[in-house]
Amino acid sequence: MAGILKLLVSRLTVHTLDQAKRIIRIVIGFTLLIIGIALIVLPGPATLVIPAGLAILAGEFVWARKLLKKFNSGVSHGLRLFRRKRKRAR
Repeated sequence: MAGILKLLVSRLTVHTLDQAKRIIRIVIGFTLLIIGIALIVLPGPATLVIPAGLAILAGEFVWARKLLKKFNSGVSHGLRLFRRKRKRAR
């Protein structure tokens, strides 16, 4: 029993500073992502907080990098449409 507990504790502990930094980045990224999702229905800048969380998580996870890329391409497309409409209105 003591051997299993020792193995479990050794796997759960942070051994290096790089691992600790990685865990902190992941926690901060997910926290911002959850707050951003909550800000979709609450008053607040969800369109700023969600990409910030995804940008932090993109360094660790491929799925976050893909979502951030989709978000950025959608923003770029929206800006192009806005500029075209603004030019036509002049």
